[in-house]
Amino acid sequence: MRRKLLIPTLAVAGFAFLYLPIISLVVFSFNESRLVTVWTGFSLRWYAELFSDSQIVSAAILSLQIAAVSATIATVLGTLAGLALTRFGHFRGRTAFAGMVSAPLVMPEVITGLSLLLLFVAMESAFGWPSGRGFLTIVLAHATFCTAYVTVVVRSRLLDMDRSLDEAAMDLGATPMRVFFDITLPIISPALISGWLLAFTLSLDDLVIASFVTGPGASTLPIVIFSKIRLGVSPDVNALATIIIFIVALGVVGATLIGMRRRPRG
Repeated sequence: MRRKLLIPTLAVAGFAFLYLPIISLVVFSFNESRLVTVWTGFSLRWYAELFSDSQIVSAAILSLQIAAVSATIATVLGTLAGLALTRFGHFRGRTAFAGMVSAPLVMPEVITGLSLLLLFVAMESAFGWPSGRGFLTIVLAHATFCTAYVTVVVRSRLLDMDRSLDEAAMDLGATPMRVFFDITLPIISPALISGWLLAFTLSLDDLVIASFVTGPGASTLPIVIFSKIRLGVSPDVNALATIIIFIVALGVVGATLIGMRRRPRG
C-alpha cells in the first residue's frame, strides 16, 4: 500500500512545487495592495496601470515583432538544413555542418551572446553594417540559435517520412521542386509549424543573448521585466505574467481540441 501511494504522492508534490507559485502569482495580480505578499482586496488597477505603461507596451510589441521575424527566418534555414542532412547523403563536410548546426543546442547562451556581439562590432568596423545594435542584431542573433531547434524538429520528421512517395512522384515525371512543394512540404508542415512555434517561444523568452546584442531604444520584454524586478516584484509585472499565462493556456487548449478532432475515431 505504501509503494502504491508513493508515486502519486511524489507526483502531486512535484506538480504543486511547479504550479503553486504560478497560481499565487495569478491571484496576487488582482490584489489591491502594492505589496505582492499581502492580500487587501480584489482590484483590476494593476491591469489598468500595465496597459498605461508605455515602456512595457512598446517592449511587448517589439518582442512580438522580433520573435515573428526571427522564427520565420529560423524556420526557412532550419528546413533547408534538415533537407541537406537527410536528403543529400554523405557529402563532403557533412559531419562539420551537422556539428555547427547542433552547436547552439549545447552552447551556453552567454558564450553565444558574447560571440555574436564581437561579430557585430567587427562587422560594423569593417563594413559599416550593421549600424549599431538594435532590432536587426537581435533578429539575427535569435534566428541563429533558433535555427538549430527547427533543424532538429524538421530533420526528425523527414527521417520518418516515407521516401517512396517522392520516388513515385518523380517516376511519374514530377520535377524535384514540384515534389518538394506538392509532396514533401504538406507532409512536413506539422513539423514546420511546431518548429516555428518553438522558435517564436525561444525568441520571446530570451534574455541573455538579447542583453548582449541590443542597444538603446531596443529593449525587449524580458529585459524590461528583469530591470523592473531587480528592485522588487511589482503587481503590474504579476498582471503581465497572468496575461501571458492566459494566452499560453488558450493556445494549449486550442491545440488539444484540434488534435482531438483530427484523431481517428475507432
